[in-house]
Amino acid sequence: MSRTILPYFGRLKNFSSNKISSIRTIVHTDQPYPTEMFENPLVRDHQRKRDEVPKDFHKQGTGLCGLYVNTHPHKDLSEIYVRILRVLELMPKDYPYRQTTEQIVKERFAHVNSTDDIQILEEKIGMGQIEEVIEQALNELEAARTLVHYKAWEPLVEAPDEYQWRWPIAPGP
Repeated sequence: MSRTILPYFGRLKNFSSNKISSIRTIVHTDQPYPTEMFENPLVRDHQRKRDEVPKDFHKQGTGLCGLYVNTHPHKDLSEIYVRILRVLELMPKDYPYRQTTEQIVKERFAHVNSTDDIQILEEKIGMGQIEEVIEQALNELEAARTLVHYKAWEPLVEAPDEYQWRWPIAPGP
């Protein structure tokens, strides 16, 4: 068995047959390169998402790091938009956030239901690639849930300072 000393810049992992010779190097007896990076569940999940795209699909990548092609965007967007509308129903009808968001979501939901072609849908929505629209919808869902959790439409517990929104920040007159 030959021993190889390889530079290692990640976290040190306790390999049963390896010996740590210093902070920067690990003596390897059985593997030519450390494989800890490929054992990371997040890396495996992204590789799985990348490999799920069929070879005959109209695009293989989004060109955006960490954002993989969604092969079923109509289904995913429909589910997310239904969830957003359900969360918005928990807010008062006169709350401006609910009114604006409901209008945008219903308009986009109608586009999703009326258009089968993904590229035409991207053009109709006009917010970039469909994967970006899905990310935006997920972020909107999270924002709506946060507003419902904190009941942002209710009046403040105590009155704000008189000079709270004065700029530049300076004491009163």
